[in-house]
Parts: sequence; C-alpha cells; structure tokens
Amino acid sequence: MANTTRPRHSRSTSVLISGAGIAGTALAYWLNRYGFRVTVVERAPSLRGGGQAVDVRGNALEVVDRMGLLTEVRARRTGLRGMSVVDGDGRELSRSTEWTASGGPVDGPDVEILRDELAVLLTEAAGSGVEYRFDDAIDTLVQYEDGVQVRFRDGEERSFDLVVGADGLHSGTRRLVFGPERDYLHAIGTYVAGWSVPNHLGLDRWQVIHRPGDAADRMCLAMTVRDNTELRVFVGFTSDEPVESMLPRDLAAQRRLVAERAAGLRWEVPGFLAALDDTEVFHYDVVAQIRMDRWSHDRVVLLGDAGYCCSPLTGQGTSVALTASYVLAGELHRADGDHRVAYPAYERRLRDHVAANQALLELTAKRPDPEDAEGADGPEGFGGIDAAYGPELEEVYRAATAFDLPDY
Repeated sequence: MANTTRPRHSRSTSVLISGAGIAGTALAYWLNRYGFRVTVVERAPSLRGGGQAVDVRGNALEVVDRMGLLTEVRARRTGLRGMSVVDGDGRELSRSTEWTASGGPVDGPDVEILRDELAVLLTEAAGSGVEYRFDDAIDTLVQYEDGVQVRFRDGEERSFDLVVGADGLHSGTRRLVFGPERDYLHAIGTYVAGWSVPNHLGLDRWQVIHRPGDAADRMCLAMTVRDNTELRVFVGFTSDEPVESMLPRDLAAQRRLVAERAAGLRWEVPGFLAALDDTEVFHYDVVAQIRMDRWSHDRVVLLGDAGYCCSPLTGQGTSVALTASYVLAGELHRADGDHRVAYPAYERRLRDHVAANQALLELTAKRPDPEDAEGADGPEGFGGIDAAYGPELEEVYRAATAFDLPDY
C-alpha cells in the first residue's frame, strides 16, 4: 500500500463512476458542479440507446429543476394522449384519454420521457469537466487506506479517491465488492423486452396494449415516440425457470428467446417480432429488485439500481435514481469528500424512501388486468382502464413525494 500526503477532504477528490445511465450521469453532473474530479466508465461504446419510457415525478421533478433542465425535460416528454386495449384481431376493448399504462394521468404533473433522451440531457448538462471512458469497464479494484486502485478492462490502471457503482441491476461493481448477484437479486418471474420499429400503424401519441385472455402470461405494449415516427414495442412474459437460464449473454440468443416466448400473441405482434433481427435498439432483462443491508464498503458505494433497484413495474426507478444522485453528491459536498461521513448520511436519508418505493412492487403486481376492466362508462371507458390503473396512483405519489429534499 503506497503512502500518500494528499489532502483527504478537498474539492480535488477524484471519483470514478461506473455506469452512464440515469444515476451515473446525474451524479456526474452534481459532483462536477461541486468541484470534484469525475470520471465515468461505461461498458457500452456510447450512451445506451433504447430502453423504456421512464417517469420523472414527485421530488425528482424538483431535482431536475435544480439542474436547470425541467423545461427541456418537459419539452421532450412522450406527450401521449391516451391508450387502448385490443384483442387478437385488433378490436378495441376499451380506451382512455385520461390515463396511460406507462405514464399515469395524461394531464398530470409527471413527465414521461425516453430513458435514452434523459441520459443525453444529463450528460450534456454536466459539461466538459467530466471524463468519459466508453467501451470499457472496471476489471478489478483494490481498496487501500488512501484510495482505490482500479484496473480497467483495457489494461490501464489508475487510482481514485472514491468509486461509485451506478452500473445497474447486474452491477459488476457490486459483484466485485459485495459478492455474487444471487445474494441480492429478488426476481418475480417476469421478463421484459423492448425494441423499436417504424410507426407503420399511424398511431398519434397513443399507446396500445394487447394481452389476450388465453395467454395471460404474455402481453405486448406499443407506444409512439419521437414525434410519432417510431413505435417503442415492449413484450412481457413470465417464467418459472431459473433466472440464469432466461438471461443468455448473446444478443441473438436473447432475441430468439423473446420471439419464442411471445409466440401466440396476435394483433400486430408477429410483425413486431419479425423486425427483431433488424432493430439496433433492443433491451431485454428480468424484472427484479436489489435488496441490500448496506450500500457502501469503505470507499466504494452503490447508487440507483445497482444498490436498490425498485423494478420497472413500480415506475419509480428513475425518480429514485435522480433523487439519490442528488443526495449522494450533496452529502459528499457537505462532508468535503469524506466518505466516512458522506456515505452513512446518504444511506440514512434514503433508506426509508427506497423502502417505500420498493414496496410498490407488491401493489403493482396485484393491479387488475386491463382487459378485465372493459369500459363500463361509455366509449371513453372511464370506468374501465381508468379503474384498473388508477387506484394505486395515490400510493405511487405518496411514496414518490414523501421525501424532504435537502438544500445543499
């Protein structure tokens, strides 16, 4: 272990962030703003495209506002006008112009935005003060009393004062420091794939769900994005098989698995599946939560999905990540870079908030099937889809806003 005389608690503190998703790019913004020296390493060759539409709500809207990005984020919202549920022949069973399955109330204060577009905004806002290492990853790390020695996948070795694992559900940083994923991942037997196709249906700021009664373990959702030029398609299905067997590393194998599991869905789904091999925008993963007794070990700390994934079904992962990034950076700023003070304070502030948001998974898992809520109040179906998707909304907002956002 090398000796050092560098100051412990100065604004020159160097921080390596693993992962350039929402949590990682938001943290990079705040740390750079506070004067830390920030490096972000990302396994992908560039900011990841694709992914689902995500919700920014509650105190996360205030975080975005404090970044000066709220106007731009709102300008890029998906702008959906409503949703429909259809049967296998495309016959509309019910519709709503009040709600969408992915974004909640159409005219509500929440902002639904594509995950990749939000990541781009956050990265651009951070400015040139952040160093990015794309197409790279942490290979090994060793913690010493005065820092962390990191060897990257490309062979380069560097030392940092602190390391933050913001590398998602399958965090390599978590594995290196805290042990195997199986100790922390809690799956519910559901898998989701998403990809993009041209908007050949001519939908106008609209969302369509197909989940036939004879295939209750499968569903498809399609929604317009990017000014109606594109459809973002999502297929979900369940399986009792071990998670490891359902998550092949090879992308081609993932696409084949999704096509096999979604076979039997009708409506436009066969065409969507036929386009799988032609789309570059593709994402597939298990729906799960990460539950840990602690989020830090010495100089390494976990952030967002890497430490406490809420799961996409809660609709809160992005909002929690934005809030947590703000808090972690703020506590490091307040402690003048002393992780021994900042990390425990970060965890104390966020534990209850994270627990409340993770508890939403049980609530959404019990949500009524929208096909069972066929419109009972006329063609708009206000007693149908709205009744199916509305009751838990109050709980979502309570969990999302029940956090006293500090002023750092």
